[in-house]
Amino acid sequence: MATPQDHDASQDHDAYRPFPTEGHPGPPPFVSRPAPQPAVEPAAAEQFGRPAGVTGAFADQPFGAIREWAAAPPTPEALETAFGRPSRSDELLQRPPGRNGARSSAGSVGEDDFWPQGAARDPWRDPWAAAVLGDPAVRQRDVNADEPPRPGARLSVAEVLFGRRLTNRALVALATVALLIGGVGGLVGRLTAEGGTLLNDPGFTLAQVQPAIDRPAGSVAAVAGRVLPAVVSLEFRVGDQGGFGSGVVIDGHGYLLTNNHVVAPAADIPHATLEAVFSDGTRLPARIVGRDPKTDLAVVKVEVANATVAQLGRSSTLKPGDPVIAIGSPLGLAGTVTSGIVSAVNRPVRLEAEGSNGNAVIDAIQTDAAINPGNSGGALVDGAGAVVGINTAIRTLGAVEGGGSIGLGFAIPIDTARTIAQELIRTGHYQHADLGVNAASVTDGKSDGARVQNVQQGSAAAEAGILENDVITKVGNRIVGTADALTVAVRERGIGERVPISLVRDGRPLVVTVTLKSD
Repeated sequence: MATPQDHDASQDHDAYRPFPTEGHPGPPPFVSRPAPQPAVEPAAAEQFGRPAGVTGAFADQPFGAIREWAAAPPTPEALETAFGRPSRSDELLQRPPGRNGARSSAGSVGEDDFWPQGAARDPWRDPWAAAVLGDPAVRQRDVNADEPPRPGARLSVAEVLFGRRLTNRALVALATVALLIGGVGGLVGRLTAEGGTLLNDPGFTLAQVQPAIDRPAGSVAAVAGRVLPAVVSLEFRVGDQGGFGSGVVIDGHGYLLTNNHVVAPAADIPHATLEAVFSDGTRLPARIVGRDPKTDLAVVKVEVANATVAQLGRSSTLKPGDPVIAIGSPLGLAGTVTSGIVSAVNRPVRLEAEGSNGNAVIDAIQTDAAINPGNSGGALVDGAGAVVGINTAIRTLGAVEGGGSIGLGFAIPIDTARTIAQELIRTGHYQHADLGVNAASVTDGKSDGARVQNVQQGSAAAEAGILENDVITKVGNRIVGTADALTVAVRERGIGERVPISLVRDGRPLVVTVTLKSD
């Protein structure tokens, strides 16, 4: 086995050396061969080499060993003008070596006028101060780190609410002031509430008296209570448009009497619907039974059981001044009751062409009971609650001044309406007696009449010998003062009835007998 002594040292300069022996110390062990160093270029040595006389680090070197740096290139004229020092100024941006703040050859440090007293010796300002490593910034772990942390100090109310800005004594004072303010507010509220009781009394009750309303059997309220269930509202609708009127139940089978102009749109317009609305809210479809445009009357039928039927009276017994009540649905307001008196009877009134053939003339009952659009077809009843007329028309001042009631309403006498309604229910149409003439109202200042303008060929007037320009003054015992009066006087007669007619021909009175024919 080889030993270090047996190893040939000449083979490797870096091999192990023999241990030193007495009298022959030899080199230290483990010394390596120096690394080869390349030659330094002169340009690099000029820029990065140590100053002359410096063989080691820059620290702790005398100030005299300052290398002379290569001259910098001249500053451009533009930069020199903008950033250079004023002319003839020797002020430098750095302190020259050996003056204030620089280390002298003896190692002492001077004071600087710009530094506080002793600040020049501050290690943080002294570039030659030795660097010293201090304790690590990380705190060493406590041996008892596994123990739970101890609870911190408890905070007072003042600290929690006001962050140490108020003492406990000040907090108590503040609470006392708050309690005082609350007490004063409660006292004021109490006084205010006690003062309010002077105007309000929860237990106050108005004194009640016994009902003193006298409703005799013939009062308006009593009459209206009996007739209202027999009066219905009629509504027709075509698409999103429609109209309304009134009707009277005249038979237990569901027959209703109304005006022709109320139901005419439903009869003439395709896909129109007609409904009857009773006083209890029952709504039923209605069908047209028959119409008479010349008297503006019509009959419709609804399928209803146990309907309340109106009691029909006699219009021939009415006298001006008799009390009457109008019941209907003016402007769609169902069950409206108005009262008044009979203003006149046997008043010839020509109706407008609305829903008729333009030749509708009625021998009307005039009343001052309020009648408005929608009352048409409703009931006009007497003081006993019997129907004496069918409300039909009103006279107004025109659309400019108002189209509502002005106390001039007209109703068809029930005596005429009953006869026509029966015939409409039986046959679906009605025929009137006809004279066969066209007439115009005239007057000579002394008397009035209806002058014949033409006579229809083959008519009753032609057969009786009535001529054009004859002035008719009376039909039977009824005086004729206008053309409308002549019409109603003839229509109230029966077909085939022989009627004496008084007239004036060429200034001479004359009476002829006419056998009336059908229209």
